[in-house]
Amino acid sequence: MRTLIFSSLLALGVAAAAMAQEPSSQSDIDPTAQDAMIDFGGPEEVVIVTTDGTRHVIQAEIATTPAQKQRGLMWRETVEPGTGMLFQYSPPESASMWMRNTLVDLDLVFIDSNGSVVKIIAFAQSESLRSLGSDATVAGVLELGAGQAIALGLRPGDTVRHAIFGNETTPATVADDEAAAEEAPADAQ
Repeated sequence: MRTLIFSSLLALGVAAAAMAQEPSSQSDIDPTAQDAMIDFGGPEEVVIVTTDGTRHVIQAEIATTPAQKQRGLMWRETVEPGTGMLFQYSPPESASMWMRNTLVDLDLVFIDSNGSVVKIIAFAQSESLRSLGSDATVAGVLELGAGQAIALGLRPGDTVRHAIFGNETTPATVADDEAAAEEAPADAQ
C-alpha cells in the first residue's frame, strides 16, 4: 500500500512539474523563441514620399502588439526589396530597437506621429545587442532590408503614408504628391 501511495504521489509530482513547464496561455510564450508562432498584420501598403515627390510602395507586415514588436523580423533569412515590417507605437514614444536573433542586416526608419521620417539607421548589424534609439518621439519604425533606404533615396523629412499616421494614400494624396514633384526645382529631381 505504501508503495502504491508513493508511486501515485511521484506520478502526480512529475505530471505537475511537466504541466508547469508548458505555457498555460499565449502570454506565457516567449515571442523571441525561434519556434514561437507569431502572426502579424498585413502585409499592407506603406507609401514613402521623398521630399522631391518620388513615391515608393513597400508591402509591410504590421507589428502592433507587444509580442509582435518583440519578435519583429527575428529568425528571417531574407527581407526582399519592396517589403518590410512597420512597428506601431501608440501612444508615440522614444523607441529603441536591437538586432538579437535577427539573421539579416536591416535599415531602420524612425517615423513621427505625422508620418515624417525623423531618423534612419542604415545597415543595422545582424545579431547585434547594441541599442538603436530613435532620439525622438516616434509613432512608427519601418524595418527594411539593409541598403533599401539608400537605394530608395530616403532621408529625414520624407513622408511615410499609412493609416497608423492618419495620412494613408488616397487618389487625392497621389495627385497632391505628383503635383509637388512637378513643382520641385529641376535640380532636386
